[in-house]
Amino acid sequence: MSAFNYKWILIVFVCFFLSCKNEETKPLLAINANDQSMFNNAIREHYFLALDSTSYYMQQIDTAQSLSKNKELFLKSREWYKRVEPMLIAYDYENYISMNAPNLLKVEIDDHTDIKKQKPKSFQVLEELLYSEEGYSNEDLNTVLEYLKIRIPFVRKNHILITQRDRHHLKMIRDAIVNVATKGITGFDSPMLANSLNEAVYNYETLQKVLDIYKAAFRDNTLYVHWKKEISSTIDDLQSANFDEFDRYSFIKLHTNTQLDLVDKTANDWGIELSQSRALDPKVTNLFDKNFFNMKMFSTQRAPDITEERIELGRQLFNDTDLSGSGTISCATCHIAEKAFTDGHKIAKGINGQDLQRNSPTLTYAVYQRSLFYDGRADGLEDQIVGVTNNENEFHIDLEKLEEKIQDKSVYKVQFDSLYDGKITDMNVRNAIATYIRSLAPFDSKFDRNMNNLEETMTTEEITGFNLFMGKAACATCHFPPAFNGTVPPKYMESEFENLGVPKNASFENPVLDDDWGQYYPYEVEEKKHFFKTSTVRNAELTGPYMHNGVYETLEEVVEFYNVGGGQGMGLDVPYQTLPPDSLHLTTTESKAIITFMKTLTDKRFEKEAIN
Repeated sequence: MSAFNYKWILIVFVCFFLSCKNEETKPLLAINANDQSMFNNAIREHYFLALDSTSYYMQQIDTAQSLSKNKELFLKSREWYKRVEPMLIAYDYENYISMNAPNLLKVEIDDHTDIKKQKPKSFQVLEELLYSEEGYSNEDLNTVLEYLKIRIPFVRKNHILITQRDRHHLKMIRDAIVNVATKGITGFDSPMLANSLNEAVYNYETLQKVLDIYKAAFRDNTLYVHWKKEISSTIDDLQSANFDEFDRYSFIKLHTNTQLDLVDKTANDWGIELSQSRALDPKVTNLFDKNFFNMKMFSTQRAPDITEERIELGRQLFNDTDLSGSGTISCATCHIAEKAFTDGHKIAKGINGQDLQRNSPTLTYAVYQRSLFYDGRADGLEDQIVGVTNNENEFHIDLEKLEEKIQDKSVYKVQFDSLYDGKITDMNVRNAIATYIRSLAPFDSKFDRNMNNLEETMTTEEITGFNLFMGKAACATCHFPPAFNGTVPPKYMESEFENLGVPKNASFENPVLDDDWGQYYPYEVEEKKHFFKTSTVRNAELTGPYMHNGVYETLEEVVEFYNVGGGQGMGLDVPYQTLPPDSLHLTTTESKAIITFMKTLTDKRFEKEAIN
């Protein structure tokens, strides 16, 4: 054999050896519960692709072009934004909020000397400008475009998708599923086009891309196949109907809850645990499960565990008139259990029947509100109790005196000995009462029982009402499921306040704007005038009269108020109204169906009162 042949044999052998060595040393992609994910590079590539594409189409929008061309470019940019949205929610939440903010002035108040007022420059604002029937000014359009054209590349350049673990990516999938069900299919962020169903498809296509990246990580390949089939079926259903006709009831039952179950199974398959230190319990597999929220994250830090014994102590304190300065009222005076913890009065009554400032809100599900009182002046249940004790027309008692009154009762001393290490402090007293209030969120209404497949009793009208509530009527764009209050998904970190233009009288022909200025005080910010907390509609059948001033006696009046567009829709001058002033064009049949649905949200313990 010639030297030439030996040379080539040697070269081939060396190449083969090096190739095998490279294959042997190439790391296998696998789940790592205790270190950063091996899949970060692939996920980051998709993140960059989606952001770059969002920016590419945004950069081309220009006032010198035709409106139709700008609309076309907007829709393409918006499509790619929706493809990146699940990752933004997970890894850059502040920019997600900024780039997708509603077209409402944002006012941030730290103190009298630090008040920030910011006009949003977001996709929602851009949509309203481009699709407004009244047209737009080039100056307004350029202001929004300049921001987004700079912000999107900035987000890409300053990303933090570097050291995430596999549990972070799985939680990203879970949060996206919750976000679609609670906001995405409601029209929350597509106010003009109602393009929410198509945009939900883009979300799901990204989730499928992430799962494809993780395909090799599944120990049980049938689980991956189940995911593929489920997402494909979800997309088919989203594409099968228009916005007004979409069956959101079936979507949540058949898809959202199935996917939450798949997330839990995937966590088990991958051998990882999702964080328990967030607002939602990551192991719950139903949107309307009583444990969907992580109760601990809606309690004060280092608060003792919620037990039946502490709940019972809190119930006794809640009903004890001796705790008030006058000895004549208790918490239960304004929050009567049989009325779903309201009092049935237009305005709450204090000492000697004195009118208080506002209507008594229900305490049911109050635990899942980040701010208390209609004007949000309390940050939690324990804090809210301080406001009641200090009010001269309510308890009118200082906290030290409250402690003394409880110490004088031997029955309480025994309970505090066993439950609070014998420490009868105002904080422990407030915690006990707050613990009782936290127990008033059972999620066991007819609607919940049906959503949890415990019964199949929802009527066609009730389901229609839910679909209207979540769709055409836009109720769920402020009253977010599952608590149906103003605490915003998917993080549930803040509760919203709205200016609806509520009148002081119930006349739709000759309304007069209410003179309660709400969040205007204590900082006297004009743009916060008439803002009030978005309360829950759970148990609404029993909680009338309605609104902060009790102006409406019936749910029919409440629905009609929204149907006509609130105060502005009735012709009132409400400069900063957050409710769109346009009519919802609900028919009488549709309004009735919405009310029928709301009545399915009555907790089981109150169902007899509702019938009577």
